Amino acid sequence: MSETMSETAPDLSVVVHGPNVQDHLPALLDSLDAHPLAGVEVIVAAVGDWARETAERHAPAFTVLPLPEGAGDAAARSAGAARARGRWLHFVHAADGVPVGAPTAVARHTGDLPGTVDVLLLDHLRSTWHTVARPSPDGPRLARAGRADLALDDRAALLRLAPLLGNRVVRAGFWRAHERLLTTEDEPFAAYAALLLADRVVCLPHPAYEDRRLRPESLPPVPPEQRYALVDRYETLLALAADRPAVHGVLYDLMVRDCLRAFARARMPDDVAREFFRRASAATRRYRPDGHRHPAGLEGVRRSLLEEGAYAKYRALQQASHARRGVRSAARAGRRRAGTRLAALRYRRALTRPVDPHLAVFSAYWARGVACNPAAIAARLAELAPGVHPVWVVTAGNAALLPPGTDHVVPGTRRYWEVLARAKYLVNNVNFPDAVVKRPGTVHLQTHHGTPLKRMGLDQLPYPAAAHGLNFQALLERVDKWDFSVSANSHTTRMWQRAYPSRHISLDHGYPRNDVYYTAGAAEVRAVRERLGIAPGRRAILYAPTHRDYEAAWSPRLDLAALADRLGEETVLLVRAHYFYESASAWPAALRRTGRLVDVSSYEPVEDLCLAADALVTDYSSIMFDYANLDRPIVIHADDWETYRTTRGVYFDLMAEAPGPVARSQAELTEILTTDAWHDERAAKARTAFRRRFCEYDDGRAAERVVRRVFLGEDERLLPRVLPVDERTPAPTPEEATAS
Repeated sequence: MSETMSETAPDLSVVVHGPNVQDHLPALLDSLDAHPLAGVEVIVAAVGDWARETAERHAPAFTVLPLPEGAGDAAARSAGAARARGRWLHFVHAADGVPVGAPTAVARHTGDLPGTVDVLLLDHLRSTWHTVARPSPDGPRLARAGRADLALDDRAALLRLAPLLGNRVVRAGFWRAHERLLTTEDEPFAAYAALLLADRVVCLPHPAYEDRRLRPESLPPVPPEQRYALVDRYETLLALAADRPAVHGVLYDLMVRDCLRAFARARMPDDVAREFFRRASAATRRYRPDGHRHPAGLEGVRRSLLEEGAYAKYRALQQASHARRGVRSAARAGRRRAGTRLAALRYRRALTRPVDPHLAVFSAYWARGVACNPAAIAARLAELAPGVHPVWVVTAGNAALLPPGTDHVVPGTRRYWEVLARAKYLVNNVNFPDAVVKRPGTVHLQTHHGTPLKRMGLDQLPYPAAAHGLNFQALLERVDKWDFSVSANSHTTRMWQRAYPSRHISLDHGYPRNDVYYTAGAAEVRAVRERLGIAPGRRAILYAPTHRDYEAAWSPRLDLAALADRLGEETVLLVRAHYFYESASAWPAALRRTGRLVDVSSYEPVEDLCLAADALVTDYSSIMFDYANLDRPIVIHADDWETYRTTRGVYFDLMAEAPGPVARSQAELTEILTTDAWHDERAAKARTAFRRRFCEYDDGRAAERVVRRVFLGEDERLLPRVLPVDERTPAPTPEEATAS
């Protein structure tokens, strides 16, 4: 924090509470810690290890209260309030945000409030996965109420403000007096109850909170009891307002509105929907104010049917509305599908056949072949579950490169759609086509193909160069089909949760493709080097740059001829272009003829290249995270870091947390590789820290854990434990392999 907290009681205690949901907590705490907080203390009721570790980076400026994994929001708020010293409390959920300067402005305002005021109402901003900091509709309502303190009965319309604890600051004494009623997991109930219980309230039409709406598809399914709790919430609130006609009338309208919305949008099972409708209907009759009239039009019809308890009629009205929209939608969709009608017909027919529990479809890198995590999983599957038959999706051009005997299908063919429709397991390191249906009982396993340095998924939204041409809604619809998502480290798990918010289960088992870095022996290392033509005793440097979104076409970032000349005859450059590029014609032909440069752009698997290399030179490619498992030198060539970071977006500062020495120019790279800097003690220390963070779950048994969990259905707790980094033995280096 920028200034030291005073020993006197602060005006305001900001209580940040909850787990690190989709990795929003770091940004929230960073924003609070980046500016002076005069008269403000920050208390973080951190739920779980990730939230605690994030919060402790801001200690002692912030007070950190570690809470066990699974502690609810109500318990976290209560713990934070108990520790707070401020006269006023502002509860901020870890998934939400606070605009710059807002806490200080709020603290200044509360300092001038009379002791009769219990609640300060604030304006707020609204964000979703695709919108950022949009104004709320509450601002005009707050402005109309004025800034004088008032009783809720005189301005009952204030109940129509968004029911958030974050848009109301409560006097600490008031909170403690009513804590038993206000401490509940039902935040809207607590927000409404705070207003109902307050003697006086004051409005501040200033945005001082950011409400982040998480994707419903990323949240756990809502149990029936929670659906029914919506009705219970309003019945309790209406009981509190029994003798307050103006307040009762507004609450009643809110109850009917919210019940109708939940019934229409929640997609409840029929038995749950019937019971919900019955309970809501009874409540609307029981609490209807005298003289209350329904609005005109379709909304009035809906309210009348709810009040009557006419479930069948209401469903018929819904179906008629859906049918009208469906006819229009079908007409549009029919025109779009005209060119693919035959394939769609074949696929629909195949979907009517039973799911084959012994069929698994694998694909990698947009059907390039047998590679990456899917390949490692398929190999282990053949050993542990030989009854499951794998079929690979491979383009016609790559089919000739498949290992002999590989069962495969070419995209678009009749059998391609048949296996996609009938397979129980679908495994990919990217995504299957949008048209693929997630059938009940099937399992979609997303393996990914790297640890993210660059922004991915929804996190690309603020970066036009990276997001160009991406349909984020379609992306989320694909993500919603995932059942499992494989992760190599806790950093990756957190990034996938925020970049791909859905209900998938994270498999924190390691990347299966990296198993070979712990299972390969000296013989395998020698064999790979022999296949590549690397003579014993020569140093092999793997150069693997990544793709730039801001470049229209690929161009070499190094003068390889000059570099090879400086490195000498005993060094071989293994040069691998990113798979987005078809040609490596820019590689110097003379160097290729002498064997000092080997174009390995088309060589598969890439893991062999890592085993063969004495060192890796890369820029921002995820290969650095995989190669770190070998505990061999890594050099970062980052000549355009500022441009890359600005146009693509990154999750951490690679310049500060690199796995080895960093070169910002070819001259610096040459200096590093021609001295001991590439493998000295400083480089080893950086690599050790990097391995601990990013090789967290990779220990040689990742594929086994994935197969046992996904295909054999074994309990997570019974899987082979992840071996700590210090207890692992990587594959031997080329020097060790030659000596053995």
